[in-house]
Amino acid sequence: MTPTLFSPLQLGAVTTPNRIFMAPLTRCRAEAHNVPGDLSVEYYRQRAAAGLIICEATSVSPTGFGYPNTPGIFSDAQVAGWRKITDAVHAAGGRIFLQLWHVGRISHPVFQPAGALPVAPSAIRPKGQVFTGTAMADYVTPRALETDEIPGIIAEYAHGARNAKLAGFDGVEIHNANGYLLDQFLRDGTNQRTDNYGGSLPNRARLTLEVARAVVDVWGGDRVGIRLSPGGVFNDMRDSDPLATFGYVLRELTPLRLAYAHVTRVTAQDVAHGAVEGVGPRELRPFYSGTIVSAGGFTYETGNQALAEGWADAIAFGVPFLANPDLPARFHTGGALNAPDESTFYTPGEKGYTDYPQMSAGVGA
Repeated sequence: MTPTLFSPLQLGAVTTPNRIFMAPLTRCRAEAHNVPGDLSVEYYRQRAAAGLIICEATSVSPTGFGYPNTPGIFSDAQVAGWRKITDAVHAAGGRIFLQLWHVGRISHPVFQPAGALPVAPSAIRPKGQVFTGTAMADYVTPRALETDEIPGIIAEYAHGARNAKLAGFDGVEIHNANGYLLDQFLRDGTNQRTDNYGGSLPNRARLTLEVARAVVDVWGGDRVGIRLSPGGVFNDMRDSDPLATFGYVLRELTPLRLAYAHVTRVTAQDVAHGAVEGVGPRELRPFYSGTIVSAGGFTYETGNQALAEGWADAIAFGVPFLANPDLPARFHTGGALNAPDESTFYTPGEKGYTDYPQMSAGVGA
C-alpha cells in the first residue's frame, strides 16, 4: 500500500503514528546559561501531535554557540530544563529527539569563552554577518582545529548524547548540515586540511563518521538520526562534487543502522542564493537503504507525493509547524493554515511562539 503522511512508520526503535515530523527550528528563546525555560515547555507540548518532534539545534559545548539565546546540552541545568520539555511532550503522547549541534566557524568571539576565535576545519572566514545580540557584525576568520583537539570534539558530542538520554529524549539527531562544524569538515569548500581529516573524501568524512559512531555507542543506532544538506549553500558552503560526497557518507553510515537520515532538498530560496538542483534525497536514495526523512518547503500535497514516489519515508515541516501547533489535524481536515509572523521568529517572549491559535479555538476548521 502506498504510504501517506498519515501512515505510521517504524523509525528505528520508535513507532510514529504519522509521518508529519516537526523540523528543528532555532527560536532563540533559551534563558540564562542557555537553559530552555517554561515557555519552551509549552511550545513543544503544543506540537506533540507530530509523528516526531526534532528539537531545535542544541550546542554540545560552550564553544559551539553562534546565536543568542540558543540552548545547550552540556550542563546539569540544561539537562533539567530539557527534562521538563520531554516530560510534557510524553504526557501529551508525543515523541521527541534532540538535535546535537556545534556551529564551528559560524560564530563570533562574543559567543566564545574568553572571547576566543571560533573553531573550524580550516582558517577560512565565511561571507556574511552574524547577529551578536546587539548588532550585526562581520564573521571573523576562525582558528583551525589542531589534529589532537579533534578527539575532544567527538567526546563533546558523546557527552551531549549521554545528557540527552538523561533529559528523557527518545533519541538524538546529529546536525551535520547547513554549514555548521561537521558539514564544514565534510565539504571541500571549507576543508583545506592536510592531515587525516582533510584532502580525500574518506578523510573529509572521517569526523562525521567518528561522531556518528560515538553517538551510536551511547544510544544504539536505532535511536540516532543525522541531518545532511547536500545541495545547500547556507552559511557560505560549497562542495565540488556533492553527489559523490554525500553518497559516500550515506553508504558509510548504512552499517550503523541509524533510525533515519534527514536529507534536505534544495528550495527556491536556496537556488536564489546560488544552489543548484540535482542533489537531494531523490538523487541520493540509491546510496542509502535506510529510512529517509526530508525537509525543504514541502506542502501537504508535495509531501504525500514524495512518499508515494519512494524517495522519502517521512517529511519534516518547519515554518508550517512553527505557525500551526496542530498541523497534523489541519492537514487531516483540510483546515486553513495560520500565516507565520516572520518578525517574531527569533524574538523573545510568547508572541509568535506559543500564541498561534489552534483549530479548537475556532480557527481554520
